[in-house]
Amino acid sequence: MDQLAAMTAFVRAVETGSLSAAARSLPSSLTSVSRQISALEEHFGTRLLLRTTRRLALTDDGRILYERAKSILGDIREIEAALARDPRQPSGRIRVSSPSLIGRLVIAPLLVEFLRRYPALSVDLLLIDRAVDMVEEDIHLAIRIGRLRDSQLIARKLTDLQLIVCAAPEYLARRGEPRTPDELSSHDCLLFSDSPGSAEWRFADGTKTGRKFRISGRLWMNSLEALISAAREGAGIVRVPSWQVQSDLADGRLQRLLIDHEPAPTPLHLMFQPSRLASPKIRAFVDYLVEQWSKIDAFRDPSARR
Repeated sequence: MDQLAAMTAFVRAVETGSLSAAARSLPSSLTSVSRQISALEEHFGTRLLLRTTRRLALTDDGRILYERAKSILGDIREIEAALARDPRQPSGRIRVSSPSLIGRLVIAPLLVEFLRRYPALSVDLLLIDRAVDMVEEDIHLAIRIGRLRDSQLIARKLTDLQLIVCAAPEYLARRGEPRTPDELSSHDCLLFSDSPGSAEWRFADGTKTGRKFRISGRLWMNSLEALISAAREGAGIVRVPSWQVQSDLADGRLQRLLIDHEPAPTPLHLMFQPSRLASPKIRAFVDYLVEQWSKIDAFRDPSARR
């Protein structure tokens, strides 16, 4: 059995939805495609596809093979393209995942210059607010917020993110400035979370993890950008990443509060698989992102902005 040909037939069958459509797109015969997929099932000792009169459905094992085979075939296409081009010029497609806010406001604008520098590269940017399975989901690079667990992935630290609380001078003139986290209970706090209700804000208390405070507020939103706009108008006290309000702090539209109680910064990493390290396209993206990140003033040493 030619495993690459069989995996190609299997992937094409899944993507087109039928064996006959896969045969037409390869092109090949229906009998050949059917035999190749049967040979794969026999080789792995498991059913990969459930065939009905209307469509094909993946089994759990079939879904695993589909994701791996799609990634393998994509790597082979990129190798072929790289060997056919100038080896000094990275080529192919890069799949990058990022938390939505950072991806939209930071990563997306940087991609314009990256694509201009590397005309043979393409980028898929996925804005996902969860930790992706990079192998299962065929992600080449992932931006992750928070402490890293033990992993087989390679991590390149980009920066530290500092959560702060702030409010408009107009609000503070009307309601006064809180001096301790306990005093937030008597203020109008603006809440951002996955669902309406109270939220937990963590502040430093001399321990490694800090102390959580249950915060209630009169205004909740599921958009941090909209909540910051409300804070600028004097609606109350908001908790945000410092980089997102850096210009507001500099221009005096917002004032930083409870500085001595701020929690420790949270690291932001760029993650990728060790097997990808030798890829010219991955090296090009990593080097470019690190280079550009160092130029973004809002991410420079959050502790220095206190």
